[in-house]
Amino acid sequence: MRLLTRRLSDTLRSAVAASSARQNLTTLPRTRGGLLGSLWSTTQLRHARFSGSDVRPGNVIERRGKLFEVINAHHTTQGRGGAIMQVELRDVDSGNKVNERLRTDESVEKIFVQEKLFTYAYTDDETGNIVLLDKSYDQLEVPKHLFGESLVYLQDEMQVTVRLYDEKPLSVSIPVRVTCTVVDAAEALKGRGPTPYKRAVLDNGLAVKVPVHIAPGEKVVISTTDNTYHGRIHNIKERSKQQNQRLQKT
Repeated sequence: MRLLTRRLSDTLRSAVAASSARQNLTTLPRTRGGLLGSLWSTTQLRHARFSGSDVRPGNVIERRGKLFEVINAHHTTQGRGGAIMQVELRDVDSGNKVNERLRTDESVEKIFVQEKLFTYAYTDDETGNIVLLDKSYDQLEVPKHLFGESLVYLQDEMQVTVRLYDEKPLSVSIPVRVTCTVVDAAEALKGRGPTPYKRAVLDNGLAVKVPVHIAPGEKVVISTTDNTYHGRIHNIKERSKQQNQRLQKT
């Protein structure tokens, strides 16, 4: 009886493994909008070659034996010289930025990376690295330069997205919008528009422009991509409440 039970268990495990393998094959990432339309792959592949015209911001490419993240990419034409891609690259290891030109027909080796969600834990005082935790509470140390200019917005227990290649962090993305507290606000600036703006200092030390009615102590929503004001927490909640009330009436 035990032998029969063991054989049955082995058969079931084999069936589950085969089913999982088939599912993995059918869930490989599909790109849309061109060869490099998908910036990141949830299934980590090694690398692939594409033309320079397909390079997009966010891609990770390999050049001269080093890994670079594409920060900016612009298509330009140089008269008789033909079309080129002007790209700004960030060295993944050093964080240094370089500007290069790629021919549109030039072969470029793109690296496919894994995208994983982490939670900010603390900053190591000795190394200066940012310590993150995954859902299993395993730690990952990330150099500060991988956050770029968005490092100033890092907050306790903030969830961030890390892009990894062979378990090595390549870059980090924080939420597009975060909540900050105004600690100081200057006098209003005279603007041409109906709502004048003034300078305000946030609790992270960053200076931004906010509407004249914003006072110290208020919580505001700021875009982490361009440091612009997007509203007060109170106003946002009120608008959401009003929208819900209108939906209930309809």
